Amino acid sequence: MNIRLRFLGAAENVTGSRHLLEFNHSKVMIDCGLYQERNLQYRNWEDFGVEPDKVDAILLTHAHLDHCGLIPKFVKQGFKGPIYATEATAEIAKIVLLDAGKLQEEDAEFKKKRHIKEGRQGPRPVEPLYTVLDAEASFAQFRPIKFKEVIPVGDGIEAAFHTAGHILGAAVIKVDVCRNGECRTILFTGDFGRTDKPILKDPATFTQADYLLVESTYGDRVHSTVEDTKTQLCDAVNETHKAGGNIIVPSFSVGRSQEVLYYMNELLREDRIPHIMTFLDSPMAVKVTEVFRKHPELYDEKMAQLVMRNESPFSFQGLKLVQSTSESKAINHIRGTIMIIAGSGMCTGGRVKHHLVNNITRPESTILFVGYQANGTLGRSILNGDPEVRILGQTYPVTARIAQVHGFSAHADRQEILDWLRHIETPPRKVFLVHGEKESAHAFKDFLVENTGWDIVVPKYQDIAEIN
Repeated sequence: MNIRLRFLGAAENVTGSRHLLEFNHSKVMIDCGLYQERNLQYRNWEDFGVEPDKVDAILLTHAHLDHCGLIPKFVKQGFKGPIYATEATAEIAKIVLLDAGKLQEEDAEFKKKRHIKEGRQGPRPVEPLYTVLDAEASFAQFRPIKFKEVIPVGDGIEAAFHTAGHILGAAVIKVDVCRNGECRTILFTGDFGRTDKPILKDPATFTQADYLLVESTYGDRVHSTVEDTKTQLCDAVNETHKAGGNIIVPSFSVGRSQEVLYYMNELLREDRIPHIMTFLDSPMAVKVTEVFRKHPELYDEKMAQLVMRNESPFSFQGLKLVQSTSESKAINHIRGTIMIIAGSGMCTGGRVKHHLVNNITRPESTILFVGYQANGTLGRSILNGDPEVRILGQTYPVTARIAQVHGFSAHADRQEILDWLRHIETPPRKVFLVHGEKESAHAFKDFLVENTGWDIVVPKYQDIAEIN
């Protein structure tokens, strides 16, 4: 069959997802993501490893920045093909990319001023990776499709998108590669969701696949239960309220912020926490929440029932959706305990940095992490217990309480992925573990080999796999 897979990102790390499928002179890119780890961000400025104008199509698993964040650059450098994504993913990706373009511009301007003030130059010219206009220029190439719709994406290549359960619109992409009646099925999980999680339907299952590219973010651990997650959140709120501080929640605008609101709404209705003010301080998260409201067909049964009873978690007493910068700044003048949910989830940019500046030196406040913190990010440094961290060009001692709730993760753990893989009735020819840090991916490989006996590989950055 002479199929080639090239691992151009998310190989032994958790961001920058990008995989190239080549067959019959066709080239199809699965995801085109941004690197967010500080030690790997230089890759965002490097060549893609393939000429953009030679790629026929992009298949986008979902709208998180580490999966879609380099699309504007790819288009700017010559890609003219379609970008296939589910309807919700296409809507959210446009919001995410506009926000990313704005942040790229603002960060470049901020760094330029700081370098002038400090009388030094950085490692590269201070310019945005791409702009808002570059982001907008990519939108015409999005082709929204429905779940399970089969589409031709190259010579002898068809794709269909199936529910992944990770975030709204997220998909496991099933790609069939055929020649002369002989076919191979390749599954790309993207970021794979958990079963029995609130809001979204569970991931779709498959009984057959020849090759799989499977995420391994949490390949070395098992998550807490839903009730444990609620209890941990409940404890964090109550303890911080008793101490008189604020709860700062660095959160991804897509999926995680909405899930935090879901659990806060449940805890308030159950009267397990005080009725504190909760601020969703992210214009992007507010816009994404509107997309959630537009797609009730993607909800699970419990969420659908809540909406029918007018008990949506996206609108409860004490919740304030913050849009403007002046509103965001005004939050800092409120006395008493409040919760501030703000992006970005790994503290790599956005308004959360300003809220960290105002709270990270307060022992009575809590920095509550509800998502994965990649190596080299500010969030990881704080979570690792660094005694001081650099935020917005200044160094601050970390004296706030640091807490983490693992159960919020929208990524399946190793047991959940194994349970999903067991639906496949015949052993696949090979499984590639991607989107996981080196230690996690290799631990997951050992776990899967022990439990399945399958041929499992952890590809390295820029590896090429010839498959048949």
